[in-house]
Amino acid sequence: MLAELDEDKGFTLIELMIVIAIIGILAAVAIPQFSSYRTRSFNSAAQADLRNVATAQVAYFTDKNTYASHISQLTGGAYGYFRTPNVTLDVITADNTSYVIHAWHTRGDTSYRLQGPAGTIEPFNP
Repeated sequence: MLAELDEDKGFTLIELMIVIAIIGILAAVAIPQFSSYRTRSFNSAAQADLRNVATAQVAYFTDKNTYASHISQLTGGAYGYFRTPNVTLDVITADNTSYVIHAWHTRGDTSYRLQGPAGTIEPFNP
């Protein structure tokens, strides 16, 4: 019975220090990577809004025979554009033949431009 009481159970200090060191190394690698993933997702939200507003521009053009000169003309149920929170879009130019729209997310690191119709989304430095 005395032998049962002498059994040590648990972790040694060295084992605990090794586990803490491993967790520290993993955190040092994972936290910057997580930050870059978040930034990329914010940039993707701005690009998605540009695609959505391009679709709304086509619907607007079908009704009005010109492209919308302001985002508010496209917002809502009539043309189907609903803004993503923290994404800002500006119509730079719009007429009856083309449009240029600029978009960015407040927490992203890149702004984008779409020249339409049928343009591609490109990084943009105003």
